[in-house]
Amino acid sequence: MGRKLKLAALALIAVAAGVYVNNTNLLTPHPSGKPVLLAHRGMAQRFDERDVKSDTCTATRMLPPTHDYLENTLPSMRASFEAGADMVELDVHPTTDGQFAVFHDWTLDCRTDGQGVTREQSMTKLKMLDIGYGYTADGGKTFPFRGKGIGMMPTLSEVFASFPEKGLLINVKSREASEGEKLAVVLNALPAERRRTIMVYGGDEPIEMIRRRTPDVRTISRAAIRSCLIRYIAYGWTGLVPPACRNAMVLVPVNVGPWLWGWPNRFLNRMTDVNSAVFVLGPYSGGESSTGIDTPELFARLPQSYSGGVWTNEIETVAKLAGKSKDQSATR
Repeated sequence: MGRKLKLAALALIAVAAGVYVNNTNLLTPHPSGKPVLLAHRGMAQRFDERDVKSDTCTATRMLPPTHDYLENTLPSMRASFEAGADMVELDVHPTTDGQFAVFHDWTLDCRTDGQGVTREQSMTKLKMLDIGYGYTADGGKTFPFRGKGIGMMPTLSEVFASFPEKGLLINVKSREASEGEKLAVVLNALPAERRRTIMVYGGDEPIEMIRRRTPDVRTISRAAIRSCLIRYIAYGWTGLVPPACRNAMVLVPVNVGPWLWGWPNRFLNRMTDVNSAVFVLGPYSGGESSTGIDTPELFARLPQSYSGGVWTNEIETVAKLAGKSKDQSATR
């Protein structure tokens, strides 16, 4: 019995040593470079995020503005790239005349002077709206952007034409497979090298369609990211990467990262080997989603010399922290 126990103990030690060697960062080359910064909705007006639900009109909860940019517009995206963003996230809706409108909300009533479901309009009509109409920081006493957003809702084609080489993350707002099919047609019309700079996320059904029809575009959906992270935590110690983590955009809440085998460097290398890109979000707290890395305190929670992706709603602040702002670049 004593001999068997010794053999069992030695076997257990050998397995533990193997797991350690297979996942330690001490033996892993450090990915070089600065973090890849993703500006959520571009340069946007911030709002009070407390108790926000899916149908909350965030334009009426705007914080006092510190800049004049409106989310999901070409000037907002341009300002984000100039501030140091490597990628910009944008939201799309199909229109009745066969285009994709770039706009966040499912309906027009909150932000614009229009009414109704966004995807039930023609792009011609959407171009006539004032997308800054509904923003107020004082309970409706003043509307600082009213009249300034007329005609500023862009099409996805206009975004592609304006930023032909920039990284873009497209958010599909519905759960309709047909929308994924329509977007796949648009993406497949682009050169292959352009598709490699684009990622798509959203509802499970449209994302699955894009994954099948446009396999060289990296994607993620809620079900896919859950499957990716849970399965990786379960058996990633072996070095195997779950199918849902492959050719994907892997979203990692900053408080979940330390639970991932080989975090950060070995994990980043494994994801790179399967053509996936990792982006860290704010902490996950059991709700529907996480926030971005938006403050110096949250940025400080990233691993030292972290070079993966960072999702932020505050690109100006985070670009400076990451040493990627235009002002810093000019002085180096």
